[in-house]
Amino acid sequence: MKIMVTNDDGIFSPGVEAMVETLQHFGEVYVVCPDQEFNAVSQSITLRQPVRVKEMYHFPGVAGAWSLNGTPADCVKLGVEVLLTEKPDFLFSGINIGPNLGRDIYYSGTMAAAIEASLYDIPSASVSLNSSSPRHVNYSKVKTLFYQVAEVLLQHRSKSVGLLNVNLPNIDKREYKGIQVIPMDMSVSRYRFVGLHDPHGEVYYWLKDQLLELADVHPASDYLLLKEGYITVSPIELRTHYKRKQEQVERWFKSMETNTSE
Repeated sequence: MKIMVTNDDGIFSPGVEAMVETLQHFGEVYVVCPDQEFNAVSQSITLRQPVRVKEMYHFPGVAGAWSLNGTPADCVKLGVEVLLTEKPDFLFSGINIGPNLGRDIYYSGTMAAAIEASLYDIPSASVSLNSSSPRHVNYSKVKTLFYQVAEVLLQHRSKSVGLLNVNLPNIDKREYKGIQVIPMDMSVSRYRFVGLHDPHGEVYYWLKDQLLELADVHPASDYLLLKEGYITVSPIELRTHYKRKQEQVERWFKSMETNTSE
């Protein structure tokens, strides 16, 4: 089995190292990551400058590892189209520092890499950790939690796994409660603009992460389950209700044609 790994925290992130070490139990691992942090770049790709690739050697036992001066989506495109000789059987993106919750998935570089893989019909999962700093993480515990998820997903990789968002709690084993498969609560909006004054009295705006201040969240949301000690796994459907919406829009335009002909 060929497994590709990428992230948006950069090739030297301890999260990607933990992911690689775990996935080597399951097959050949290939690593293609940005050479620096690319948080919140969504699915942007590099168009106006060359993308340069450097082979890396600090992941013992992997089948191949490269860094590049591009985005997470660039990593997947270049990895699939150029660097790997065969399309991987699965792609994991992460382990991202900081959870991906609610509307995060539209901004997240971690999720963007998984989405990019899905465009090549590669089953994929974005994996994030509920911690704001790698200094407060015991990666031995993280790897134990991630192993449980990876084992199930790779076992069923041929059964339309599709695209998933996974959040791991940053907790002690005694507090771990299990795995919950649940839709993402898209009412969760972490980032809000706040106005501040510069020394000259002019107002400027800064995005503030309000994760710790969220209120009025649905009691069964992935956000609260993660806080309570569950791993949350959320299937992501990029074309939700597409057929129904297509038929609805077709009716609009057919109605317009009928009215015009009259």
